[in-house]
Amino acid sequence: MKDLRRYLALKYIQYLVLSSSNDISTLLGLLGSVYSIITLQSAKVSSKSTAVFISSLAQADILVCLSLVSEVALWTLGVGASSAAFTSALARNLLTANAHISCLVLSCVAFEAYLITFFPAESRQSRTVRNARVTSRAIWVLVAMECALFQMDDLLSVSSTSAPTHSPLMLLVHLSSTAAALLRTLSYLLGILLRIINVYIYYKIFFSVSNR
Repeated sequence: MKDLRRYLALKYIQYLVLSSSNDISTLLGLLGSVYSIITLQSAKVSSKSTAVFISSLAQADILVCLSLVSEVALWTLGVGASSAAFTSALARNLLTANAHISCLVLSCVAFEAYLITFFPAESRQSRTVRNARVTSRAIWVLVAMECALFQMDDLLSVSSTSAPTHSPLMLLVHLSSTAAALLRTLSYLLGILLRIINVYIYYKIFFSVSNR
């Protein structure tokens, strides 16, 4: 449907074109996700792998809502320093999870579009609803593990402020910090790579369709 294609275009701009999301793109993305979830419930939308990816993309914006709720709770409720640090880190990591899930799902949509354009018959067996669901779940699990590590690193950093220098806790903090820093670097490089791959895919598709 045209509305879902417009939604995908909006999400590509939000996560793979803009350097960082702003308030306007975030609000438009949330509204688009709500509309897409409602549209996907319609009988007019066929159950295809692309629809599964779009559904997963729209559901990822639930994390943005949870992040906003966490921020509002932090501003309105009187909490201690440790609770405030936990809530702030949670809100930040929820936004990170949303961005990473969205980028990966959008890349799956782009790759599927590439297969449909250039290898429609050969790829038919792999472009199934079941495979799309498995891929979406794997993305959610991997990103959840990533952000759980980030959350643990933030909590350990706060709790280690008063710990002795050579305590086991400081060793754990050092290991967690190193792993989190490495993972952030890998995520950043993967984000750049996905942008390049997506541009290449749609460049190929555009010129292929134009030449027909």
